[in-house]
Amino acid sequence: MYHGRAKRRFNRTHEHRKAMFMNLSQALIKHEQIVTTLPKAKDLRPVVEKLVTLGKRGDLHARRQAIAQLRDVDLVKKLFDVLGPRYKERNGGYTRVLKAGFRYGDNAALAVIEFVDRDVDAKGKDSGPVQTKEEAA
Repeated sequence: MYHGRAKRRFNRTHEHRKAMFMNLSQALIKHEQIVTTLPKAKDLRPVVEKLVTLGKRGDLHARRQAIAQLRDVDLVKKLFDVLGPRYKERNGGYTRVLKAGFRYGDNAALAVIEFVDRDVDAKGKDSGPVQTKEEAA
C-alpha cells in the first residue's frame, strides 16, 4: 500500500531525487529565478525555504548544515550574506511559483520559481571562478 507518502517520486530513486533538488536549489540561489516544470517547482519550494531559514539563523552550525546540503561554499556564502539578511523580517514565504505555459516538446506544464523581492540584476550573473591564494597574491 502507498499510504502516508507525501512527496512525489518523479520516477527517480531517492538519491537521484535528492541530487536533482540539490542542483535546482543551487541554480535558484545563484540566479534567484529559474524555469522548470510545475511539479518540480512546487516540490522545490520547501527545500529552498528551509535553506533560507538556515541563512537567517546565521550561526556556524546552520552554515555547516547548508554546506552539507548544497555542497557549494560560494552559494552558501551568498545564502548567508545576501539572502538571510534580506528575509530577516519575513516569516516564511520566501519563494513564489508562477505558471509559465507548456513546453513545446512534450507539453509539460512549466513554472517560474523565484525569490520574493529578488534582485533583478542577479539573474544569469555568475560569480566567476574562485581564486586560489596563489592567484590572489
